[in-house]
Amino acid sequence: MQQDHLSTEPASEVLQPTQWRSLGAAIATISAVGAAIGLGIPLLSVLLESRGYSASTIGANTAVAGLASLFGAALSARIGSYLGVARSMLLMLFISGLSFLGFYLFPNIIAWFALRVSLHFALTVLFVLSEYWVNTSAPPAKRGLVLGIYATCLSLGFAVGPWLFSIIGSGGFMPFGIGIVIIALAAFPVMIASKDSPEFEEGEHVPFMPYIFAVPAATMAVFVYGAVETGGFALFPVFGTRVGLNEGDAALLLTMVGLGNVLMQIPLGLVSDRIGDRRILLLICAIIGFAGMVLLPYVVTNWYLMAVLLLIWGGVVAGLYTVGLAHLGSQLQGRELASANAAFIFCYGIGMLAGPQAAGVGMDLLGATGFPVTLSLFFAAFIIILLIRLVVRKQRA
Repeated sequence: MQQDHLSTEPASEVLQPTQWRSLGAAIATISAVGAAIGLGIPLLSVLLESRGYSASTIGANTAVAGLASLFGAALSARIGSYLGVARSMLLMLFISGLSFLGFYLFPNIIAWFALRVSLHFALTVLFVLSEYWVNTSAPPAKRGLVLGIYATCLSLGFAVGPWLFSIIGSGGFMPFGIGIVIIALAAFPVMIASKDSPEFEEGEHVPFMPYIFAVPAATMAVFVYGAVETGGFALFPVFGTRVGLNEGDAALLLTMVGLGNVLMQIPLGLVSDRIGDRRILLLICAIIGFAGMVLLPYVVTNWYLMAVLLLIWGGVVAGLYTVGLAHLGSQLQGRELASANAAFIFCYGIGMLAGPQAAGVGMDLLGATGFPVTLSLFFAAFIIILLIRLVVRKQRA
């Protein structure tokens, strides 16, 4: 098993027609899923807040998504091996759509916990399989660029979701119906490229748990990203309400986070292709993420300053995912990469589990300030761990 080290990938490759179709299907699918998530997470949080539930309860309901992601990551390779990548993705899209409909039909809080599990189990399998599809189709010399495009389209979905929410609001069936339509549309590119999807060979997969530690900089990065992204999307509407923002203004600020993701991922992917050690870029992203949360309480009285701050913050923080995934793909290949992708999303799921719950508890204890304080602690821990690893490795060199 390989450890964190400098990449020695082949110089270049040219994309073939099958690669274009594969990349297009995976990227289009994840874009639509991102839009549904970007719409759904603030929608559900606002509805729970309006019904009088505490920030801790809202955080716990969102954190269940992380628990579901752990199981989804653990079983995604088996599902993909049994059904095939394309068929598995189509099934998961169907389950996602039904779950989204269930939130409207069954407003009981207990039902919402169960629906979070089914929705995010399906979405996690989609993430694992689409990333495996992208990583196996991307030329090594252009992996950072391809994954930057992938992450940009995912981020575009995250930006479109809150923007739609700011327009249609939380009332009635409309927001749920739009989410279902978006998920349904994601099935078409998968069907078009179904014959080009990678298939798992018999006996190809190995247990994914050891790969959590194979490329630790990547898995730690995605853990932090999962925590701050999911915690941020789930609790920012509540934070916005408590600092005096209305529902629409808070949703537009989430759109700024998504827009920053869109603008920054291709540049970060290009930089990651040219940097000698991608861990340095991960460290820079984490430092900027920490600084953004430290500054947030000082700009809450000015919507435009908050928008600029969150635009930059969102774009750079999403680099933890993009650069982390590129770093992972540069170190492993074949069946190791398939298992490592599952480990990568498993760590993302742990972050999804930890982030919303921690942010909710932080807000219950410290008020609105608990939101940026809690998220900043995730960045601080990653910075310390990454610095220690870089220093120790330099001393051994």
